[in-house]
Amino acid sequence: MKVDILNTDGQSTGRSIDLPEDIFGIEPNEHTLYLAVKQYNAHQRQGTHKAKERAEIAGSTKKLKRQKGTGTARAGSIKSPVFRGGGRVFGPRPRTYSIKLNRKVNRLARKSALSHKLSAGQVKVVEDFTLETPKTKALSGILSNVSDTNKSLLVTGDYDKNVYLSGRNLASSQIVIADELNTYSILNCKELILTESSVEKLKGILAK
Repeated sequence: MKVDILNTDGQSTGRSIDLPEDIFGIEPNEHTLYLAVKQYNAHQRQGTHKAKERAEIAGSTKKLKRQKGTGTARAGSIKSPVFRGGGRVFGPRPRTYSIKLNRKVNRLARKSALSHKLSAGQVKVVEDFTLETPKTKALSGILSNVSDTNKSLLVTGDYDKNVYLSGRNLASSQIVIADELNTYSILNCKELILTESSVEKLKGILAK
């Protein structure tokens, strides 16, 4: 399908680019979208939570009172979980929340997300550009010219240091290269802005 190519002023260049049907025109698979977003959110968790259990509490090992004849329950250690300051029963331990997904599932999820965005009219293609110096105001102006929303995702073909540094301080918009594009970022933005070179990169990455 043909999409007009815009310049940095948001005007049509008179040229168009062909977005492959097998990447941007498939029927979105909702289950793979769910799995990919679940994996992304799981990978954001540090998993560094830790609570001390009974064996890790510092305290005396002296028996608190005699075993029988007190009229209350027997107790052998101040570190018991039933006492204040004692260890926690089955407390959280450091762990990883990472989820494994097959490459084909991840690829299908990205295709589904791209197809969903295009069908919703939330995909625009802009000609390749660069900045002479890192300037957030300059990049913000380009994004506002091209996009109708302030929550956009700009996908570039290759890493451009000046563009990256210019977009690092933007509050809601994000800059990623095509190799690092993920399903969550596609779905989370209100408008997807692709550069010409990023489209070619996506063809090579996803058309496998």
